[in-house]
Amino acid sequence: MSENESNEGRKNLRMPDDGEVFAVVTDMLGANRVKVQCMDGVERTARIPGRMRKRVWIREDDVVIVEPWDWQDEKADIVWRFKKQEADQLRREGHITA
Repeated sequence: MSENESNEGRKNLRMPDDGEVFAVVTDMLGANRVKVQCMDGVERTARIPGRMRKRVWIREDDVVIVEPWDWQDEKADIVWRFKKQEADQLRREGHITA
C-alpha cells in the first residue's frame, strides 16, 4: 500500500497550541458554559466565547480545544470545535481517549 493510499481521507487538523488541551463536552450547563473532560485528566467548566455564540453550535460529546485559565485551573475557554468526522479521525489517531 502506498503512502497516499494509507492517508486517503486523512485531513490535517488544528492541533492544540501551548497552553491548550483537547477536551470532550460532557454536560451543557447553560449561560454559555459547558462541563468538559480534558485530556490532561482535569474536569473543567468551559466558557463559550462571544465570537462562537450563535455561529458554532456545541453539543454534548463534541470534541473541542480548550485553553485553561492561568489564574483558575478549573475553568477554561473553548477555542475550537471539531466536526464529527474530524473527531473520529482524532480518536483513530489516539489524540482523544474518551
